[in-house]
Amino acid sequence: MGKIAITSGLLLSLAALAQAEDWPAWRGPTGEGISKETNLPSRWSRDENIRFRTAIPGRGHSSPIIHGDRILLTTCSEGKNERRLLCLDRVSGKILWDKLVLSSPLEKKHSENSFSSATPATDGKSIWLTFMDFPEVRLYSFDMEGKKQWEKNPGKLLSRHGFCSSPVLHKNLVILNCDQDADGFLVAVDKATGKEIWRVDRPNKTRSYCTPVLIRDPKDPSITQLVLSGSKCVTGYDASNGKLLWIIDGPTEQYVASLVFEKNLLFLTTGFPEYHLMGIDPRGRGNVTKTHVAWHIPHKENGPKGASYVPSPLAHDGHFFVVSDVGYLGCVESLTGKRLWLEKLGRKHHASPVYGDGKFYIPDDEGVTWVIRAGNKFEVLAKNPLGEMCYASPAISQGEIFMRTWDALYCISEKGKSAKTGK
Repeated sequence: MGKIAITSGLLLSLAALAQAEDWPAWRGPTGEGISKETNLPSRWSRDENIRFRTAIPGRGHSSPIIHGDRILLTTCSEGKNERRLLCLDRVSGKILWDKLVLSSPLEKKHSENSFSSATPATDGKSIWLTFMDFPEVRLYSFDMEGKKQWEKNPGKLLSRHGFCSSPVLHKNLVILNCDQDADGFLVAVDKATGKEIWRVDRPNKTRSYCTPVLIRDPKDPSITQLVLSGSKCVTGYDASNGKLLWIIDGPTEQYVASLVFEKNLLFLTTGFPEYHLMGIDPRGRGNVTKTHVAWHIPHKENGPKGASYVPSPLAHDGHFFVVSDVGYLGCVESLTGKRLWLEKLGRKHHASPVYGDGKFYIPDDEGVTWVIRAGNKFEVLAKNPLGEMCYASPAISQGEIFMRTWDALYCISEKGKSAKTGK
């Protein structure tokens, strides 16, 4: 009986380890805010289910990323004009190292942006991150001990509202969106050396702030599409070489939110100056504005409540979910575009929601995370306040949730329990 119990416990432990995930980049392993983990906490406050709170020097709206026992985070010490990269121990929350990346005058930006809004990316061996060194963009590679491996200048970037597009990793490439109010471009460099591999011009010379998303091509499985909204259009590229596969004109001028993919359809939400929701079939080639828009909920049916400008959406179980900047959560059928409901959450939202363990985690600007049951019916499971302003999106790893506020990084876990030690 004892051997059976030990064997059962070992199998459960191995199953838990198999489900444990890193959160290596903006919006997690897929770039779409989805975690496969289970047994995630549903309720917390500043005094409940907080394993650590670590004060973070400086300010930034970038999200934390996690690999193994390392948490990586960027910040800006505004009084010193310093952009920095921090590494924290995921068990204790202790800052292991703090590296100066860039010392340069601060660029002009929107009042709701920060000087450290781009989330880094890692493969567990290296870290890639980007900052604005006006009027240039800087792209960096560091190792996991904080040693700089290379620094590159992809080009100039002119944007009156600042910068925030995060690097995307694809095979041996680091890919960066540089839409701007001038000659915008997408650029891909070699992960190991920073050598430029491909570069493509972007149309329309209009700033956007979107991080591209990678999807499998439903038409040709050998192709990974790099999908990007921005600069008055929506586009799909071959991520390996930058070849334009398809383009949709509009439906508006500027974009911040990334797209998500479900049931072979892409979901787009836009927010300036018009609010649109759109389902896009990515199997087309060329200009597919009139042929591959599966459905479209126009601005007049959305307004600022029904679509988002800043928060990126979620896709789950045949439905798309979008959190508007003014605090409404909407549910849309993936295949038909039929809106099922639209319900009020917080007063204002900048952070993008994430999914895990059958729940949506949706922070509002005031630091309250709304926990919503994932499904086609609206059900609030909890409202969890931290009492600090929050613009950064959550990260999920090893059964815990990591939240960055304006002042600190929180590890939300079962009370008094470490994912590493169980103590």
